[in-house]
Amino acid sequence: MTNNTYLASKPRYEILDGLRGVAAMIVVAFHLFETYSPGPMFQILNHGYLAVDFFFVLSGFVIGYAYDDRWNRMTTWTFFKRRLVRLHPLLIMGTLIGGVLFYFGDAPMFQLVMQTPWWMLLLAIVMGCLMIPTPPSMDIRGWSEINSLNGATWSLMWEYIANILYALVIRRFSKVVLVVFVALSALLTIDLSLNLDVFGLLAVRDYAKYTVIGGFGLSPDQLYIGITRLLYPFFMGLLLSRIGRYIQVKGGFWWCSLFITVILVIPHVGGEAHCYLDGIYNAVSILVFFPLIVLMGAGSRVTDQRSMKVCKFLGDISYPLYITHYPWIYVHMKWAADHQEAPLSVHICVAVGLFLLTIAIAYATLKLYDEPVREWLKQHVLMKKSKH
Repeated sequence: MTNNTYLASKPRYEILDGLRGVAAMIVVAFHLFETYSPGPMFQILNHGYLAVDFFFVLSGFVIGYAYDDRWNRMTTWTFFKRRLVRLHPLLIMGTLIGGVLFYFGDAPMFQLVMQTPWWMLLLAIVMGCLMIPTPPSMDIRGWSEINSLNGATWSLMWEYIANILYALVIRRFSKVVLVVFVALSALLTIDLSLNLDVFGLLAVRDYAKYTVIGGFGLSPDQLYIGITRLLYPFFMGLLLSRIGRYIQVKGGFWWCSLFITVILVIPHVGGEAHCYLDGIYNAVSILVFFPLIVLMGAGSRVTDQRSMKVCKFLGDISYPLYITHYPWIYVHMKWAADHQEAPLSVHICVAVGLFLLTIAIAYATLKLYDEPVREWLKQHVLMKKSKH
């Protein structure tokens, strides 16, 4: 008896793909502006960090749509293989780019870079490629990131955890149980956003009070922030896919793009005197606005060729752009620190050039590496037949 572990892909939600690309571009711009920001309150594209929470809602929705009705003909191992084939090649590429650029990013805030011997760099590359989180004792940059070579990897680690939770446990939840689970997860979001600190883990994050910034390390506060940022958005997305009631609007992609852009770039709310208002904004964006945008994107349709091409391009480069851009941000921080006296016009030119470079690299990585590698893996791993 044979078991074909390959399952053909379902039709895609073009608008949701496009929105992922819009958010990814905002993330790159957010990180470039962050180089010049003295703190979260003064960041120019102030709420760009919320793009990660939006990504999680999208991911949960797509996972539910793609896999919920396939478990009668798909094993857990098959699911894991499909997710690894989709996600892991680009994770490896992002880590390798970070390794190549590592010594070019010895900005003043990265005191450990030039103290790092070559063998520790190689070890970090191997650990990053295997998605082994870096403990603080093995940090080679100085920010205690999960992957010292590519800071963006932290959210992918939580994405993997979400997939594991879904496959092993949460896919079996009824709608009622899932609603209860999502509601309880919402309480964690409120605790984090409003700095209620019910569990006494947030006292160390004065730099980011009343935001959801964090989740990129292995300390107790960072782990709590990471799991909080994951649970509600991802499994709310899953719940939305199961409910199957969407919102249809004309020109849905353009309206949704406008809404997500405004949410991510709006200035800090409340100022120093009323920071809690920004916490409310964080909570409402995650709990209400992002699910509504996903419902609009899923319920609307792209009818003209121009919008279809835009959505496809943005969807295609969204993940490559997100997972390969951050090593260049380290280099940008180094350049900006070394050229503080350069005219503003020069800083703008460098930032715009890097923005365009990251998009070009993302597209080249997609076409020359990711698509060929995934096609090879599909043929030799997903479509492999085994005897029972």
